[in-house]
Amino acid sequence: MSNEEYRYKELGDFLKTRRAKISPSQVGLSSANRRRTPGLRREEVAQLAGVSITWYTWLEQGRPIHVSTQVIESLSRVLQLDKQERIHIHLLANQPLPADIPEHQGTISPILQHVLDSLVLCPSLVTDQRWNVIAWNESACLVLGDLSKMNLRQRNIVWAMFTDNSYKQLFVDWEFHAKGLLGRFRSTCGRFVEDPWLGQLIDDLKMQSEEFNLWWPLHEIESNSEKSKQLNHPIAGLLDFEVSNFDVSDNSGLKLIVHTPLPGTETVGKMKSLLAAMPISGAQGDGSHVSLKYMVEFEKSEEGA
Repeated sequence: MSNEEYRYKELGDFLKTRRAKISPSQVGLSSANRRRTPGLRREEVAQLAGVSITWYTWLEQGRPIHVSTQVIESLSRVLQLDKQERIHIHLLANQPLPADIPEHQGTISPILQHVLDSLVLCPSLVTDQRWNVIAWNESACLVLGDLSKMNLRQRNIVWAMFTDNSYKQLFVDWEFHAKGLLGRFRSTCGRFVEDPWLGQLIDDLKMQSEEFNLWWPLHEIESNSEKSKQLNHPIAGLLDFEVSNFDVSDNSGLKLIVHTPLPGTETVGKMKSLLAAMPISGAQGDGSHVSLKYMVEFEKSEEGA
């Protein structure tokens, strides 16, 4: 059996199992008549979805017929599929995924937070589909500022990059990273172009950032994530990181971003020194990311090296 044949068979089997789970009363049909099998009949699904019974029968039989996005959405509605099931049926039918407007998710699971906290020397973040940072570890606060003292807009990665002056000082070659971030941000906007929140963010950025207003109309697209990042920390000096991005596998659209100290650099030692101190992050955009106590201790450690 070829891959295409297997895909059609999986789609047909999936439709049959979901049809069996829906009672006539759930879709407004009478269940008075005696039924040999549980759930809806094929002809009932076909009628409710607006397709012919012959065509739908072929679909359940796994025949190689074209299935449009419109029909998949109609079947999803009739069979009352949840979000995961909708994504699955779109993939089986080889159709674009449904473009739901993302909902704001303000928290993560305790397990994922434990993962963040375990990455002791690696500044790590979790972002939602709108590029808001919704979770982080202590290392991230030491390097990027105290995220717990920022509001949701200030924790938006795109907003911070283009409106927080301390970020322009923090990032070595800020323009390169800002343009790359903008390209990656733009590549995700097409899925949620009808989201009013997105339109407001873009309008506000145009007003607040000369660079954003200049570069946004260029429609540059970049899908590849950053591979490395060099930061000029106001106290620790140069920090070199490898950057890794991971999708959270629950269809939430969340991403885990991990900054791993680059081998062969002094970044590991500097991160250990930062963590040994008692940081008090500014987060007011003044570039003060660590406490005076750390500044003194770090200078002493340098003198003794």
